[in-house]
Amino acid sequence: MDRTVPAGAALLLAFVYETETSRRPPECYEVIYAHRQDRLPKPLTRMTVDEVIAAQRTWSRHHGSSAAGAPQFIRKTLMGLKEELGLRGSQVFDGDLQDRLAYHLLIRRGYHQFINGEISRTEFGRRLAGEWASFPVLDATRGAKRHVRRGESYYVGDGLNNSLVSPEKVEAVLDRVKVVVKGQLPVVEKPVVKDPEHLDKPLTKSKTVWQWAITSIIVPVLAVFDDWRVQLAIVLIVAGFAVYAIKRRHDIAKVYRSMKAEMERGA
Repeated sequence: MDRTVPAGAALLLAFVYETETSRRPPECYEVIYAHRQDRLPKPLTRMTVDEVIAAQRTWSRHHGSSAAGAPQFIRKTLMGLKEELGLRGSQVFDGDLQDRLAYHLLIRRGYHQFINGEISRTEFGRRLAGEWASFPVLDATRGAKRHVRRGESYYVGDGLNNSLVSPEKVEAVLDRVKVVVKGQLPVVEKPVVKDPEHLDKPLTKSKTVWQWAITSIIVPVLAVFDDWRVQLAIVLIVAGFAVYAIKRRHDIAKVYRSMKAEMERGA
């Protein structure tokens, strides 16, 4: 499991992976729907994100679903994650990337709210069932196709999906997750960090640099009708922030390029 995934989430994702693929790491990361990964031209974890998305276009017709990897990402989900998180299409779809993307899905479905006691186990279970069709709902609810009973897949009735695990087992795992994180500080959802490759952009292509540069030009213009002393003060303040932001951006990029070079030399 990728080291950036916290222990409670890692425990839950391991359960998701085994339920969805009937495989454990590292084999689960290679699985496509119906276990037809042997028909791929190369292992899934050696493909890039763009290669997976392109291949998924025909999987539903040939295999029954476009689900790929340990979390069984369907094509629509993977495309959405790529856009939302700013993934590069050239990134390799390896186990660590799958873990990070799956953790993001947990967050979207309310993992932090569940850990913090803001939503119930039953509600979190319903949300998980909405993400992973092999999971059952933990109480009767309206599903994707019809009203579903406790223990049924949220997507039952679509002719494709059914629950593959009992609701009691899901509840037991969710209780264990709570035990793992017990005593920790309340989890605060952090903003998604974009692909670090973006730090390697030239300064002329950095949005941060251009925002500050434009601000440093516009603000004095807006203040043109104010007292000259006020105008001067605004100019100095904005210019100071602009210089700081541009220098900081340059320093971050420099550090990143240095780290990247070290990693490449050690590879």
